[in-house]
Amino acid sequence: MTRAVKRAYKYRFYPIPEQAGLLNRTFGCVRKVYNLALHARIEAWQQRQERITYHATSALLTAWKKTEELAFLNEVSSVPLQQTLRHLQTAFVAFWDKRARYPRFKSRKRSRASAEFTSSAFRYRSGQLVLAKMAEPLDIVWSRPLPDGVTPSTVTVSRDSAGRWFVSLLCADTITPAPASRTAVGIDAGLDSLLTLSTGEKITNPRHVRADRARLARAQRELARKEKGSANRAKARVTVARIHARIADRRRDLLHKLTTRLVRETQTLVIEDLTVRNMVRNHCLARAISDAAWRQFRDLLTYKCAWYGRNLVVIDRWYPSSKMCATCGAIAESMPLSVRTWTCRCGAVHDRDVNAARNILAAGLAVTACGAGVRPQRDSSRTGQSVTKQETPGATQGIPRL
Repeated sequence: MTRAVKRAYKYRFYPIPEQAGLLNRTFGCVRKVYNLALHARIEAWQQRQERITYHATSALLTAWKKTEELAFLNEVSSVPLQQTLRHLQTAFVAFWDKRARYPRFKSRKRSRASAEFTSSAFRYRSGQLVLAKMAEPLDIVWSRPLPDGVTPSTVTVSRDSAGRWFVSLLCADTITPAPASRTAVGIDAGLDSLLTLSTGEKITNPRHVRADRARLARAQRELARKEKGSANRAKARVTVARIHARIADRRRDLLHKLTTRLVRETQTLVIEDLTVRNMVRNHCLARAISDAAWRQFRDLLTYKCAWYGRNLVVIDRWYPSSKMCATCGAIAESMPLSVRTWTCRCGAVHDRDVNAARNILAAGLAVTACGAGVRPQRDSSRTGQSVTKQETPGATQGIPRL
């Protein structure tokens, strides 16, 4: 049975100078309207304890366009300006729901340059896309076809820090779930090996940043030598950005291939709930953890499992997968990162990562089968006594061992 989803198709395009100029002005106007609306909302709350809604900011936008100072807002399409007000409203809703931080002002240097066009602001016919206030279609590199007979509902145009232009078309699509199977796999994310599967397979960590570290360091030194505000500094900044973009593109390509393969081959996938934000505070491992992109891996795996009818089980981050023997269930007192193989008192010799992946799978199967808890052993900070388990003594009994 197929399922309907909203799917974005992203392509690179090459604008002519007139199109690039209009889009750059649009990006600037979008950023200006967003910042003005955010300032108005902050000021209204601080001075009058009043919450300004999207409709109020939309009325403010109409008034801003009539002023001499902001008359330039009329030079671009009004649709991206209205859309950025909707995005601001969405940001506030996420903040009120405690799903995100308080909205911040957009910076010309740090913010992503983008503009969103709805169906009233573009025309798509016969593989040609024409945006509002443009006379000619965009020169898009159609690296893959859109679904047959589908018209995009929204179009997002963006320019990255390396100066590359992209267009993302959001379309309604149907996806056929993958055939059901009985296979299951535990996945342990690591640094020596990017992923270790409970089957014993280890996927090599390509270490994309390390591969380009010398080029990146050289480019950053050249950037530091250039005078601020000069044309040469702008060129050096683009050179650094292109190296970063190359690293990010290779990393994203690898993760897409890995997640697609895992979802196609496996019915149930079990991973750990890792807090990457806290882990990168370790200055010795921050660069390696960021390069591994564990959070991006989980995000890709999450939506692909939802699309193709797979089960994704996430176990507690404190589950002692590395310290627990997958054979007898005994837990070692300590397990430093330097220990890659260890011997349990039952005589079983374990590879640290393979053992962790097998324990992750066992815990995930227990959760799937009966909802058993997988909370770990931790020390009580109040009593100073060791807490053997946070559940009742028999809560984890019956977890299958591999």
